[in-house]
Amino acid sequence: MKIRDYNILYSVGLLLATVLSFILSPIFRWIALRYRIIDHPTSPVKTHLNPTPYLGGCAIALSFITTLTIVRSLSTYPLGSLRPIQGIFYGGFLILLLGLVDDIVTGGLSFREKFAVQFAASAVLIFYGIQINFIHPRWMALFLTLVWITGVMNSLNIIDIMDGLASGITVVASLAFLFISLPTEGIYVNITSAVLAGACLGFIPFNLSKTRKMFMGDTGSLFIGYVLAALSMGTQYSTEHNAGVIAPILILGVPLYDTFFVMLIRMRKGRSPFLGSKDHFALRLEKMGYSRLQIVAIALTASLTLSFCAWLTTRIWFWYAVGVYGVVFVVCWLIGSWLAKVQID
Repeated sequence: MKIRDYNILYSVGLLLATVLSFILSPIFRWIALRYRIIDHPTSPVKTHLNPTPYLGGCAIALSFITTLTIVRSLSTYPLGSLRPIQGIFYGGFLILLLGLVDDIVTGGLSFREKFAVQFAASAVLIFYGIQINFIHPRWMALFLTLVWITGVMNSLNIIDIMDGLASGITVVASLAFLFISLPTEGIYVNITSAVLAGACLGFIPFNLSKTRKMFMGDTGSLFIGYVLAALSMGTQYSTEHNAGVIAPILILGVPLYDTFFVMLIRMRKGRSPFLGSKDHFALRLEKMGYSRLQIVAIALTASLTLSFCAWLTTRIWFWYAVGVYGVVFVVCWLIGSWLAKVQID
């Protein structure tokens, strides 16, 4: 059976991925408990109080891959137009293995080892035609593609410090990519965005649960970051002007902002930007007295606002779009200056 109405196809992908993720999450939680794949709060940078099972990322990835395979078979899209999905599968598998090893091995991997695998997975996307295309010469486009993919991956990994934060941001960003891509029919982007949103939605109840809590781990945060990076390079953001190419930075603004914020704070303190610390914006808000639920709500509101701004810049006159980017930059700078004054232990 083939589904010819693409909107129905996207809805099927979203719902099926949500259901599968919801079913698989407790299974992988049991596996994590059975084989003691547990995040113990022994490191100074850990923010949780109780040992918590990992492998939520496996539930997200398996539901994502299974659903995407099913939806792809139901689609009437030409198979050639869906070829980039193969690149996401193959490269995503490398990232999945990287995250699993990092979650299971005591002490994790070094940042050099992680970057080596991330660059290899990024090269897979480039081989399948998923890359930055609006920059010349080509070598510069390829270099920036590698930087962008690894940057997005690690930004999702960095922001995964609070229940519901990384997964919630991913749902908002995925739906934003879907919404912006719909008019231009960025084919693989539409299907993949809907499925990724569903895969994270099914996991969130377990991440927020008090009795059946589980984490996505590096397995999940690196994997969804990889997919989001691929989605961000798969559609035409505006037929009106070139300013729309910056829209993905706004859609992924919250994790990217936290990444740059933390790196700058660490370097100001004379520390390596690649080593963990508690300098995140979310932990500074918590220090100010906000509850974790309030912080996640603030982050999701910010992500929704930035996604709306991203959509707006693809629809308005060039200089209006530049003005929107300018306002966003100033606001972010002011917020960063305010948060930097909060003292973190």
